[in-house]
Amino acid sequence: MTHAFPPADSGVPQRFPVVVVGAGPAGLTVGNILRAASVDCLVLETETREFIEQRPRAGVIEEWAVRGLEKRGLARNLLDSAELHTACEFRFVGERYRFPYGELTGSHHFVYPQPLLVTDLVREYADVRGGRIRFGVRDVRVHDLDTDRPSVSYTCPETGERHVVHCDFVAGCDGARGVTRASLPPERVRIARHDYGIGWLALLAEAPPSADCVLFGCHARGFAGQMPRSPQVTRYYLQCPPGDDPENWPHERVWSELQERLGAAGVPPLTEGRLIEKRVLDMHDYVVEPMVHGRLYLAGDAAHLVAPIAAKGMNLALHDAFLLGDALVARLTTGDGSGLDGYAQACLRRVWDYQEFSQWLSEVYHGTAAGDPFRAGTTLARLRRLFTSPAAAAAFAEQYLGTAARH
Repeated sequence: MTHAFPPADSGVPQRFPVVVVGAGPAGLTVGNILRAASVDCLVLETETREFIEQRPRAGVIEEWAVRGLEKRGLARNLLDSAELHTACEFRFVGERYRFPYGELTGSHHFVYPQPLLVTDLVREYADVRGGRIRFGVRDVRVHDLDTDRPSVSYTCPETGERHVVHCDFVAGCDGARGVTRASLPPERVRIARHDYGIGWLALLAEAPPSADCVLFGCHARGFAGQMPRSPQVTRYYLQCPPGDDPENWPHERVWSELQERLGAAGVPPLTEGRLIEKRVLDMHDYVVEPMVHGRLYLAGDAAHLVAPIAAKGMNLALHDAFLLGDALVARLTTGDGSGLDGYAQACLRRVWDYQEFSQWLSEVYHGTAAGDPFRAGTTLARLRRLFTSPAAAAAFAEQYLGTAARH
């Protein structure tokens, strides 16, 4: 059971070595690492437990990230239930080209939807390891971050009372629109941003996947993608104008475009089904520097966003969390602050590597639809090179699997 808190009028001060703001993959992983080392912490989340366990998110996890979870005792259900992907397929100029990255590298992807991972992490943290967590809190604020006595305050959802929690460190894991990133002094922050100028219509279909792997359709009408999620549900993407209204995409139009953009010689039509989700994602990236301000350490989307083009976001969040959790444990149990001192630099090496790959892959996905014959020609040259040059194939596989970026 989740631990109870002192009543608001009890006069008992709340103090934890670490307060984690945000109960996504990054925050819950940090919390679990701390609890495994018997370090007390408090996780604050503005949404309900039911919401975070059902919030639809992607689920492609790189093998190094799964091994990091496994090392920390956080991958039991994942290893039992995840699908393993060892190949992807590009479709362009009416042909299909299978890319067997598992054969090339000996590595693979795990497909395990983020809501399932979050469910596992919150159960392990709160119900197994006895971690403190508050759901549904309101008006979270951080204070005195540039001192050695920071604190976090919030409004209790049950009583409306204001609580102040004192701590040694704050882990900011509350996403792109969270309070922790917004608390950074503007004059000390640089946000590097890139806007791709395109949108993706994200779809969930009640239909089995039409291939046993991820499909990338690079078409003059725009990119299309198929990402298997389960034997009964498939994720699809369609390139569309940024800010487009999902209502502009009725059932018939969606399936007509998917059939056209993912069609290829010798393959049957896609298996169609009811669309249970339609939303437009505008493709953009950002990186916040520094990721550290005083006693505040940002992780995950609070520090950086990589567009879903390369399916890297959750992997970056886990990488941050491994580094931050381990560094906090070292500092709080042995006094070793070297991990915290090098935290941002170690994170940003992988962040920028993944951002660069996302840009490169965006040109591969979208170049043929740019309306520019020169870009279309160079894009097709890149695609053909993947299937004619062993060196190009090896380089792509390394970046696609995340094995090129080392801890």
